[in-house]
Amino acid sequence: MAALMQTFRVQAAHRGGACSLAAALSCTRRCVFTGAVSRAVRLRAPAAAAAAAARHYSSDLKDDLRVRYLDGEDDGIVVVGINRAKAKNAISKNLVKMMFEAVEDIKKNNKVRSVIFCSLVPGIFCAGADLKERAKMQQSEVGPFVSKARALITELGNLPVPTIAAIDGAALGGGLEMALACDIRIASNTAKMGLVETKLAIIPGAGGTQRLPRVISVSLAKELIFAARVVDGTEACRLGLVSKSVEQNKSGDAAYLQALELAREINPQGPIAVRMAKLAINQGIEVDLSTGLAIEEACYAQVIPTKDRLEGLAAFKEKRRPQFKGE
Repeated sequence: MAALMQTFRVQAAHRGGACSLAAALSCTRRCVFTGAVSRAVRLRAPAAAAAAAARHYSSDLKDDLRVRYLDGEDDGIVVVGINRAKAKNAISKNLVKMMFEAVEDIKKNNKVRSVIFCSLVPGIFCAGADLKERAKMQQSEVGPFVSKARALITELGNLPVPTIAAIDGAALGGGLEMALACDIRIASNTAKMGLVETKLAIIPGAGGTQRLPRVISVSLAKELIFAARVVDGTEACRLGLVSKSVEQNKSGDAAYLQALELAREINPQGPIAVRMAKLAINQGIEVDLSTGLAIEEACYAQVIPTKDRLEGLAAFKEKRRPQFKGE
């Protein structure tokens, strides 16, 4: 967790000068935190940085989600961290609102190359729906809220760039549904995962009944959902629920560190090509092979006229590393 928190720590010495939000997003990738009142707040002074660290476990609604656009060699990587320690990162109305805003900002930014979804709370990824908040809702409010949460997770799944869920703790119910919407899931061996809604006499309502069978087999998905079974990271990897299970470290952020390494592998590849590959896979897997091949052909056609394709050929000929610009 120390390495993860370092990612979110603002170094005031490297943050001089005024910069608009648009410039921060598209040019310098300075640290921005998505908030309920303001989309982004950039901390500029050592005192402000210290205050941010002190507020790590703050109950302020604006701290429920923190979004970090990395810079330097990691430019293009975005880290989205859930930060509701007192509620075990449970999905609340405010968190849904903030995540919608973060996803919209990411979608509009053509410089983003990959996104890591993680937790800033040790031992927890996301405990699912905020049941305390849910208990206070009128029956007429429950359906619309679940629909909005489902729409959020659908939007997360539709992000055009690779998304990685770094699961260093419990991912239950809606928390696992959020991870299932990501392209890749990496978990620590001690993480706990499960769609446990049947324990509450309900069913997964944010895509779990549809995405889990598509990730693992239909029969295994039924077994896990019917029995509300929880598995650890090692078992999840064996089932194919996560791509990789890594041994948890003392700081509790082993999955995040592994996810960051993967994002760094993706970063130097042609960004338009990666986006088109994701689109081809996501669309093609839902149709028959013949239609899927047609989708692949259409996506391939999108990369032919790009400057990046020519740069790739030139770099190969000149035996150097290509410098892709997403053009």
